[in-house]
Amino acid sequence: MEKKNIRNREAKEMWRNKNVWILLTGEFIAGLGLWLGIIGNLEFMQEHIPSDFLKSLLLAAGLLAGIAVGPLAGRLTDQYSKKTVMLISGFVRIISVVFMLIAIQTGSVWWMLVFLVLLQISAAFYFPALQAAIPLVVSEKDLLQLNGVHMNVSTLSRIIGTAAAGILLVAIPLNAVYLLSMAAYIVLFGLTWFLQFDENKKSPVIKDGQQKQGFKDVFPIIVKLPIVMMTLILTLIPLIFLGGFNLVVINISELQDSSAIKGWIYTAEGLAFMSGAFLIKRISYKFSPYKILFASSLLIGFSQLMLYFANQPVLTIIAFLLFGFSVGCFFPTAATIFQTRVPKDFHGRFFSFRNMMDRVFFQVVLLMTGFLLDAVGLQNMSVMFGALSIVMTAIFFMRSRNLRASAETEQSPRS
Repeated sequence: MEKKNIRNREAKEMWRNKNVWILLTGEFIAGLGLWLGIIGNLEFMQEHIPSDFLKSLLLAAGLLAGIAVGPLAGRLTDQYSKKTVMLISGFVRIISVVFMLIAIQTGSVWWMLVFLVLLQISAAFYFPALQAAIPLVVSEKDLLQLNGVHMNVSTLSRIIGTAAAGILLVAIPLNAVYLLSMAAYIVLFGLTWFLQFDENKKSPVIKDGQQKQGFKDVFPIIVKLPIVMMTLILTLIPLIFLGGFNLVVINISELQDSSAIKGWIYTAEGLAFMSGAFLIKRISYKFSPYKILFASSLLIGFSQLMLYFANQPVLTIIAFLLFGFSVGCFFPTAATIFQTRVPKDFHGRFFSFRNMMDRVFFQVVLLMTGFLLDAVGLQNMSVMFGALSIVMTAIFFMRSRNLRASAETEQSPRS
């Protein structure tokens, strides 16, 4: 009973923090603007670019621009104020929409390319700065809960944003949709001004005068922290599924000869994700972060194996419910490990590196998924990916005792 009262007091303390509300409100509004823009992009490309290959090249160009500036983004995030980096990247995001409005007015795909490049460059700076700022906003004991709620807000904005975009595209012109997207980014920019947190806290791992400034200096830190290295590699397991998610959904729809199943899949996965992220705080009281990561990775592998029965609607929905709940538990736990284990002096470079790694792996998985769908079909590909996920989880589980021992050794000097 006493522990429960302590948890309730801790939760109330976090929710009284105005920075928490600013971050969550900003995430929701920015998410709405992002998904309005994404659906608008698809509408514009469908009208002006007949080739699917050229569409993929256009989208890839923006992603490559984000990857190219990743090292610079990480270095500047560690050297300068995270709030300043977020404000500048937010301003660039607002300006980028102007080029998309020009693209709509002129019908030029080249102006859209400028828009995508600026948007991805902005994201390459903004998201590492945001991830590095979260540990400065709340205490370490509240990180897991805030990460879960933050991801739930992001998922909710995706669900509402995509639904709203579909309705708005019928009711208003395309340029009006982008104006609404720009308005959301302006609101986010305004909210960011009100963030207040102490950015002068030094990590006890790094002594004064020894702070490193090079992007490559983050790699020795990762190697010295086995739990971080393990978690970083384990994050590739959900990406194996997420990278080709849309292609898989399209194939399931064709396999079942049902358009409605797409909506059911997205809804089931989104709701299950929100449930996992909502419950992860309570789950963490009973299980260690290591057990949560391994169990989630294992369930992700099983959900992929279940898609061997993708011709059965009920089993398909169950597979996506299992996947959604698993990643809803996995990502907040992984984010909390990164935020607490990696020294704060390296947060900008680390999260920028992770952002780059995710983007590159996403592209590889997307191409691999497209190839395997043509070569072996959805059901056989699902078995291959599921088996790969389970084998990767099993390998790291067998090494987990040594990793936990190393993690305890890392913690002992801090206590």
